[in-house]
Amino acid sequence: MTSVDTQDHAGASDRQAVARRLLDSSEALSYDPVHEVDWETPLDTDFHGASPEWSTLYGTSYWDEMTPEQQRELTRQEAASVASTGIWFEMILQQMVLRDFYAKDPTDPAFQWALTEIADECRHSIMFARGAAKLRAPAYRPRRVVVELGRAFKTLASGEAAYAAILVAEEVLDVMQRDWMRDERVVPFVRTINNIHVVEESRHMKFAREETRERLRGAGWLRRQVNAIVVAGASYAIVRSMVSDQVYATAGLDRERAVREARANEHHRSMLRSSCAGLMEFLSSAGLLTRASTWFYRRANLI
Repeated sequence: MTSVDTQDHAGASDRQAVARRLLDSSEALSYDPVHEVDWETPLDTDFHGASPEWSTLYGTSYWDEMTPEQQRELTRQEAASVASTGIWFEMILQQMVLRDFYAKDPTDPAFQWALTEIADECRHSIMFARGAAKLRAPAYRPRRVVVELGRAFKTLASGEAAYAAILVAEEVLDVMQRDWMRDERVVPFVRTINNIHVVEESRHMKFAREETRERLRGAGWLRRQVNAIVVAGASYAIVRSMVSDQVYATAGLDRERAVREARANEHHRSMLRSSCAGLMEFLSSAGLLTRASTWFYRRANLI
């Protein structure tokens, strides 16, 4: 057996071991949102939908002028928009993972974990949809051009590009949701939703990291450069789509002023950058944080 064969065998063994641990963890600690989340209690509008500090307008003059009721309504609409964007990307994720494992060995623990992750994402999407409805939000969707780019991405992206993009979306959501689930100002059912998502997504992020490393094993300079751009472009589209401009009008605000102040809000930019420190360190170690890709991350306020 050559040294390359030995490395490939060791990599496959490590990958299977990680998948087995994730399967065991999923069996020991998973949730059914239908029964875990309080869907019956009417929405209490004395609560926020997300930690106020994560609002796109927090720290602006507009935020200071808003009444407490308006601030709470805005965070509820923003939380619903984040949930809707999460559904959109989870549908992309499911299709990429299914395509990646099509016709592969079903006895492989990695194959079985992939199906487990897809089942998790289906439950999460239904949970987010019900949560957004309970927050009295309309159907927020990314802009049409982003939807079409997502359609192309889910069809064409593969290997490390797919798994690294999955990781970016999950990491950004994870940090903000960890704050929300601990914040007693946030409406209880949203805190429960965030807790479920954080617990189960931690396994998905572990798998995405392992798959990204495995797919990059032996990758050359050009391949890393191309995939770094693809991942960065996807990250830009995801992050910029999290909070729809429509939330401001739904919350009864002046949409044009709100959009203008949100885009110039240094506090929110700082929150995004701090949430992505660990992610950027991982991308750098994987060779996916290049000079060209950094342009996209800066535009998305991730570094």
